[in-house]
Amino acid sequence: MKKTFNPASVRRPFGNYNHGLLVPPGAALLVTSGQLGIGLDDTVPSDITAQAELCFKAIKAILEEAEMRFADVIRISGFVTRREDFPAYMAVRDRYTLDPKPVSTLLVIGGFTRPEFLVEVEVTAAKIF
Repeated sequence: MKKTFNPASVRRPFGNYNHGLLVPPGAALLVTSGQLGIGLDDTVPSDITAQAELCFKAIKAILEEAEMRFADVIRISGFVTRREDFPAYMAVRDRYTLDPKPVSTLLVIGGFTRPEFLVEVEVTAAKIF
């Protein structure tokens, strides 16, 4: 069982995540590459919500292939190109994450390899089999 850490001496999290998670010994670890908001047909939606949905759907497929699910995710790193996209990204993230909420980092960056990409998401998951 994962243990969460949100010390009273640290400001509470800004959103639906934990400051720390402790994974027990013996857990299998899965680390994903960053997933972009691009479909199988190479289309890239123009809005952040649709791109974030594609990112999290890709992560879900990777987790399932590893016999894991979003409850096994311990860390999410999100990258967006516009500060105003935080709420939309976080709304999608919050629909996918399960308890205990993972730790989470969200950064505003200058851009990706193609200008139409607005978001990229990578995760780390741990599960005791």
